[in-house]
Amino acid sequence: MRKIWKRIAVAVSAVVAVVGAFVGSGAAGGTPIQDAAGGALSASSTAIAPDGPAFSIWSVVYVGLIAYAVRQCFRTADDERHERLFAPVVLSLLLNAAWILSVQFGFLWASEPIIVALLAVLAWAFVVLRRTRPSGTVEAVVTDGTFGLYLGWVCVATAANTAAVLTAAGFRGLGLGQDAWGVLVAAVAGLVGVALAVWGGGRLAPTAALGWGLAWVAVARLDGPLVSVPTAVTSVVAVAVVVVVTLVVRTRTGWARARAGSPARTA
Repeated sequence: MRKIWKRIAVAVSAVVAVVGAFVGSGAAGGTPIQDAAGGALSASSTAIAPDGPAFSIWSVVYVGLIAYAVRQCFRTADDERHERLFAPVVLSLLLNAAWILSVQFGFLWASEPIIVALLAVLAWAFVVLRRTRPSGTVEAVVTDGTFGLYLGWVCVATAANTAAVLTAAGFRGLGLGQDAWGVLVAAVAGLVGVALAVWGGGRLAPTAALGWGLAWVAVARLDGPLVSVPTAVTSVVAVAVVVVVTLVVRTRTGWARARAGSPARTA
């Protein structure tokens, strides 16, 4: 019964996250998340804010989360991997909804500890995924792929959210201009992507999501009211470096697993 209740908890948490996303999108008559809190998260709010289309990645993430929740409901085997994922998965789903609500209700200051906590629990889930192996291709795509995308995107979202909160609080950059801060944050995001690639064995999903976010940061900095060519260039370079490192590490990891006769690779 304990395992059944855990599966129900995952399913309910997924529903809460999806409903929160529906509200946050403005589809229920509310304000789209990028326009909420006085537009603090809009593409023109800070030098590290991605352009609007970047947020469409949430649709892919939510589809993956729903697929994961459904798969959990019909899982019959005693799977230690998913038992270990239970806590970070449920926490990530609830924190996701809490972040959306905090921004929608204008509590921008509260969104920062929430999104930092979300990043932490997704890193926890990534540790579990790294230390265990998927049972097959479907498992690799639904579980590793979904939470890899989730983690990669939230890395970018955390940077953008932090910049928005600091700007709204009156932070003026310690004398540094927007170009300097944009270049610095984009470079740090790239380093995070490299670290995930190396530590994760060249997983594609985190790189894809982080690269997607940084690419749209570059687009936003080349057009619109807050142009910053240095930030755009740094973002593009960061994407290229993370992709190259991911492919190199993945190739080497694949060779090592082939020699060891290891099963299918992760997403």
